[in-house]
Amino acid sequence: MKDTVTVRVQKVKKSGIKTRLIFFLILVAILLLVTLFANQIAPYDPYAQDLSRSMLPPSPEHWMGTDRYGRDLFSRVLVGAQTSIFATLALVGVISLFGTVVGTLCGYYGGALDSVVMRISDVCLAFPGLVFALAIAALLGGGVSNAVLALAVISWPKYARVARSQTLALKNSSFVAAARLSGSTSGQMILRHILPNILGPILVTAMLDIGTMMMELAGLSFLGLGAQPPTAEWGNMMSGGRSMLQTYPWLVLSPGFAIFLTVVIFNLLGDTVRDYMDPKNSRAR
Repeated sequence: MKDTVTVRVQKVKKSGIKTRLIFFLILVAILLLVTLFANQIAPYDPYAQDLSRSMLPPSPEHWMGTDRYGRDLFSRVLVGAQTSIFATLALVGVISLFGTVVGTLCGYYGGALDSVVMRISDVCLAFPGLVFALAIAALLGGGVSNAVLALAVISWPKYARVARSQTLALKNSSFVAAARLSGSTSGQMILRHILPNILGPILVTAMLDIGTMMMELAGLSFLGLGAQPPTAEWGNMMSGGRSMLQTYPWLVLSPGFAIFLTVVIFNLLGDTVRDYMDPKNSRAR
């Protein structure tokens, strides 16, 4: 009787997690669609200057007000999402793919490759991430691509560590030994048996990392090492209005709210994906 009640509770919990997952996936889909068609949705040209309309407060005509050059902030926030969100997704995609491949190879083959790569990852993890990224971005110069590259250089080790630990746990398992006895090559075992079984933790790590990478990318732009004016990018827009925060707060609050909302949505989606893929909850599927 007690086991039956436990199973029912697990099923109800799993159903609630699945509902939340669908809800946040819909929110992310809406966010990505708005970002993709931002140029068509924006009511004004985000780069058109009109000094006669500079520093206008939020109104029905300009929902988020205007900046010092008379540009509509709502339009710039919409178009800026293309740079901020797509650059973040590209960054997370690159570091998760590279880190997973490197970590899997290190865990499977071991030896000198594992020792060298893990020592390199130790060096990357020994420094505060954003400080290390600032140094690299300063050497490379400004620009979104250089900011993405700087963050990629210091962010891949976490994925390599996760992939390596999962590969080490699976390498000596019975089904991998059976595949080896059946004549499968190392490449076939990695592609068919190792990678499919380690993608879960990698996916969860990537989903939870989107918000962090977005904040760090915006931070580099805020400090002048990312997107450069007049590019519409949230961190760059906040940097341009920081000196007028007390007198014209909408210059900073508008892109700041966009960053906050986007990070919250992706973080909640990441938490829900983690709960959904938790082995404790998988029993109720």
